[in-house]
Amino acid sequence: MTAVLLALMAYEWIGQAAHEWIGIGMFALFVLHHILNGKWSRHLFRGKYTAFRIIQTLLVLLVLLCMIGSMVSGIILSRYALSFLPISGGQTFARNLHMLSAYWGFILMSLHLGLHWNIMLGMVKLLVKTPSFVRTWTVRICGAAIAGYGIYAMIKRGIPDYLVLKNQFVFFDYEEPLVLFFLDYIAVMGSFVWGGHYLSKIVRQIPNRKQAT
Repeated sequence: MTAVLLALMAYEWIGQAAHEWIGIGMFALFVLHHILNGKWSRHLFRGKYTAFRIIQTLLVLLVLLCMIGSMVSGIILSRYALSFLPISGGQTFARNLHMLSAYWGFILMSLHLGLHWNIMLGMVKLLVKTPSFVRTWTVRICGAAIAGYGIYAMIKRGIPDYLVLKNQFVFFDYEEPLVLFFLDYIAVMGSFVWGGHYLSKIVRQIPNRKQAT
């Protein structure tokens, strides 16, 4: 899903037809992801809600809204994959909704990934069983550097303007190598993964009411 998400952000390079089909694939992966994690959904109204669980659930709901917004607006804007549908009008509304859903979805999915980054780190620890102080701090410094550059790349790419519709048209520099575009967006994603990871560490330490008393 991460790879597909990055491909969707490169809309102008892959073309509208490919963008539409990849978008449908993204929605299918999103549905599959929730089917595979059906246990979490079934227990949504059970158990205690810690601070971490509240943030996690809120993020999931916001990502869901972004995904619905992307698909609804994508259906309206479709010229290829869903062109057979008898839909007309609403292009301006759909275009604005699609931009908001896409860019907020990109950030929220990155945060969501960051909240669960401990799982990835746990898998790495299973492969690298010998702890290393130098390796640990090297990874932490690299993560902080990526996050710092990601913030710079986000500003350079004008993403904050897209998040509030200050700029309703995405700028693409066609003279720029595609790899640089992807590296910047990976860094932006990395900054929110990094932020989500450390947010989870802080929030997990907040005691619930029973523990506090």
